[in-house]
Amino acid sequence: MTTIYLMRHSMVLKDINNDYNNESLQLQNEKMPLSIEGEELASNISKEEELQSIDVVISSNYVRAMSTAKYISNANNVNLIVNSAFGERKFGVNSWDELPTDFGLRQNNDENYKMGDGESQKEVRERVYRALIDVIDEYKDKRVVIVSHGSAILWLLKQWCDIDLKNKCIIFNDKLILYDNIFNCTTFKLEFDDKKLVNIEKVF
Repeated sequence: MTTIYLMRHSMVLKDINNDYNNESLQLQNEKMPLSIEGEELASNISKEEELQSIDVVISSNYVRAMSTAKYISNANNVNLIVNSAFGERKFGVNSWDELPTDFGLRQNNDENYKMGDGESQKEVRERVYRALIDVIDEYKDKRVVIVSHGSAILWLLKQWCDIDLKNKCIIFNDKLILYDNIFNCTTFKLEFDDKKLVNIEKVF
């Protein structure tokens, strides 16, 4: 049995002024750091009993994900592996102002909706799913933490689950899993028999 913990990064620092705001939206998104509270939350989560005896820790290449994952890798004395395939969706625009106010809703409702050279829900799911299968192949029967992003995690879960965003629930094999949205360090535990998902639960 391979156990995968899918964790959203911790809370980010919102107010940043200087050259950061002059960079492309993609670079701003990738370089967004954790807040002090985010660092503290990530540190506390890494001490949870569920996240001990972890064999592998993987993070997306975004600063906020790596900054969250470093605590888990340190707590388990394993190297942090960075894999860009677990990164957040690419918006496909040059500034936040270019995103329609209903952008998130449209992406959730239409798996093919995207802007410019950005990614659709379907493209993100396929990207992250391929990366996950590679992880399962390489680390069979291991306990693996993957720190990723809210949309990437939610859309990946659609590979196996029915998701009702309005009522905030995930259904897997007739099993109801409630969630309050994918907030800071929200974590799902997925258990695989070879490449078949046999159980999923929300642990944090």
